[in-house]
Amino acid sequence: MAFGRKSKKGMSAISTASLPDIVFMLLFFFMVVTVMRETELQVEVELPQASELTRLEKKHLVDYINIGPPVDKDRYGSEPKIQLDDQFAAVGDIQAWVMACRDAVEEVEIPKLTTSLKVDVDTKMGVVSAVKQELRQVSALKLNYSSTQRARTGSE
Repeated sequence: MAFGRKSKKGMSAISTASLPDIVFMLLFFFMVVTVMRETELQVEVELPQASELTRLEKKHLVDYINIGPPVDKDRYGSEPKIQLDDQFAAVGDIQAWVMACRDAVEEVEIPKLTTSLKVDVDTKMGVVSAVKQELRQVSALKLNYSSTQRARTGSE
């Protein structure tokens, strides 16, 4: 009597030939639809001019404070306002904002954090002094004033 031999057929392997195509399509899709978030300015800032400027190297370690008259003057008036990230803030909110910015970076990079002040040309110095006092109280002593390039004069 002949008994049939049972052959051991395993499951056939799943074809992975199209896997790189799928991965690259997903990568391309996310690169196209992702938008880098930037702060929407709610204050008008016309930067002052300066002739001796240096560029900041590590922009991811820079936190910006915008000071100037609001864009929507009918709603907010014409007095200079402080903008932290995407919202208006009072001078007393600066310390909490700095601490939140410090919490967002690694501990080793905290001493490298720079606070950049983008102040409108027509803003009174009293607002800037109040902001600087708040920054001093929280030991955010590394300051930068943003400005635009001006041509050097011939006497320099």
